[in-house]
Amino acid sequence: MIFTDSLKSNQDFGNVYKSGRSYANKYLVIYTLKNNSDRNRLGISVSKKVGNSVIRHRLKRLIKESYRLHEKVFNSGLDIVVIARKGSDACDYAGIESALLHLMKLNGTLDTGKGNS
Repeated sequence: MIFTDSLKSNQDFGNVYKSGRSYANKYLVIYTLKNNSDRNRLGISVSKKVGNSVIRHRLKRLIKESYRLHEKVFNSGLDIVVIARKGSDACDYAGIESALLHLMKLNGTLDTGKGNS
């Protein structure tokens, strides 16, 4: 991803959970927190309650790809944690993409002035 780094440490995840704002829909929950840099940091969490390792990894790939394809239209300088909910295992790519974009619009991190490509 061009404009985004990974959010890896448990402390960083905890900080976003504690101090960030959260939004949710049927398939995803998103937490965002300003990180005082010019790049976003993305973390993805999928619980064992969602499914086995194949399903969890598939959801991570779908979320990461839908974020990657739209990262040019997201505001920068954020720590973002995306959590897959229990019903999301039945979702296809279009459903995950739609859910992610919906949450980014609710959150105000989607910059509609930049275009979609």
